[in-house]
Amino acid sequence: MSKVKAGVVVFPGSNCDHDVYNIFRHTLNADTKFLWHKDTGTGDRNIIILPGGFSYGDYLRCGAIAKFSPLMNEIIKFADRGGIVIGICNGFQVLCETGLLPGALLRNSNLKFICKTVTLKVENNKSIFTSDYGIKEEISIPIAHGEGNYYCDEDTFVEITGNNQILFKYADNPNGSLDDIAGIQNVKRNVIGLMPHPERASDEILGNTDGYRFFKSVSESLM
Repeated sequence: MSKVKAGVVVFPGSNCDHDVYNIFRHTLNADTKFLWHKDTGTGDRNIIILPGGFSYGDYLRCGAIAKFSPLMNEIIKFADRGGIVIGICNGFQVLCETGLLPGALLRNSNLKFICKTVTLKVENNKSIFTSDYGIKEEISIPIAHGEGNYYCDEDTFVEITGNNQILFKYADNPNGSLDDIAGIQNVKRNVIGLMPHPERASDEILGNTDGYRFFKSVSESLM
């Protein structure tokens, strides 16, 4: 039995929560629970996932309202204690809004919603999130976002580059992200934000399992 105890956060507007739940519960055979945004604790979970969607309808900035959910205060404490936190798409935006990750996600440079499979390059495989990949390996992962254009100021960019925090880059930048950035981790190496959706490429029935190795890497770090 897997030692993973995953908690999948559900905000009003989350739409990829069941996809992520399915990967952890049925593919990885992990103890998996949904965590409602109004919960006031993370319980015995050792991985927290903020899935994609449109938290609170993205009526302000993406993730800007979600950061005030009661559960987010607990997730910040969880991360500060070294707990593993994964933010995918809208979850990435929430992590940036809370300050758990540096930078911000802006409107795509073409001002259009983009939904397609893209090629990612693995920039760093010395992390708990990418250990099952080869360095500079190219993988295919779907994207579906209107505000996935990663941006940070020059000082922050120097810092995240120097600290090897960039884990994934786009091979053919679809949204205008600074330096083609598609996914970053924090300095402590326990929090990741990833704009593409690995859960949509994690089952043979979908015709693509490149994303499965992302979740496998994280799970194996707890073995």
